[in-house]
Amino acid sequence: MTGERPIGILGMGTHLPPTVRTNDEVARGAGVTAEWISERTGVLKRHVAGPEEAASDLAAHAVRAAADAAGIDVADIGLLICGTSTPDELGPSTACRIQTAVGATNAVALDVAAACSGWLFAAKVAHDWLRGSDEIRYAAVVGVEAYSKFLDPTDRGTAVLFADGAAAAILGPVPDGQGFTQFSLGSDGTLADRVLIPAGGSRRPASTASLTDNGHRIHMDGRTIGRFIIDTFPRLITDALDRGGLGIEDIDCVVAHQPNPVLLRRIGADLGIPPDRLVVVGDEVGNIGAASAPYALARAATGDRLRPGDRVLLAVFGAGMTWGSALLTWSGAHALTSTQTAVRPASEGVLR
Repeated sequence: MTGERPIGILGMGTHLPPTVRTNDEVARGAGVTAEWISERTGVLKRHVAGPEEAASDLAAHAVRAAADAAGIDVADIGLLICGTSTPDELGPSTACRIQTAVGATNAVALDVAAACSGWLFAAKVAHDWLRGSDEIRYAAVVGVEAYSKFLDPTDRGTAVLFADGAAAAILGPVPDGQGFTQFSLGSDGTLADRVLIPAGGSRRPASTASLTDNGHRIHMDGRTIGRFIIDTFPRLITDALDRGGLGIEDIDCVVAHQPNPVLLRRIGADLGIPPDRLVVVGDEVGNIGAASAPYALARAATGDRLRPGDRVLLAVFGAGMTWGSALLTWSGAHALTSTQTAVRPASEGVLR
């Protein structure tokens, strides 16, 4: 058995569909102004999948880019986990669609459904799986959403925030002192009806009535969700620091879910997180759900905000309600967007 070998990130990849929807465009349908959107949310633009693009198409681009950044062939991926709340279909798993699209023929493929917390939940599954397996060396963990397929353009509470995108990481063995530690995950199902897509599942199958009343669109109780974030985000940060025996000054980079850039920056300031250590990308891409946290982490890597040995605090929260945190000592992994020319990364700090 592999025992207690450390598992970290070897490479990351992201993909945003090329079509951009501006605040002016969204505002017209939602009955607000572009200034109203930017002042209250901080979101300036969002990317939108094409009519024929599904979540798996976006995710496949990100997984390929992550494999290139890690310097591995997709055939070397032994485990592929997808976190999403906008799957291609109710079944099979979207991970199986991604597996076929990228040619990861040797991978075990499965989905994790934890909404915006999905990528970190999936990373925990992959982390423990790799530590307990002599047969699987590399895992691809991807968060992806195609929210635009499920939005009511007249609902200002959701249309202004949610968008499409994907971000993936290749997990594998890293040297001692690096990788993931201190995972902590949680759920509270009593709040499951506060943000959801109510129709299309076994409780309320698709029907003429469900189509008429927008049952296949995202419904959100914005006030309850806002209160949940205000309570949960600080608790995740303080609990993670306590478990690690750390202070905020010991953290080089805080990477969180991106529900609302204005709210995220305000809570970060209240917690004493220096602005240059809190990664905020929601202004550029909106809320891309399970892809938000890994996209922010990849952006930090590509922007030279992370160096080998830096300590990252990850904090996520989402529908369900779900939440989680982890500490990650960065291994010097590279990150690529799906439109970049792939360059094999230097192998320092990575066990092959």
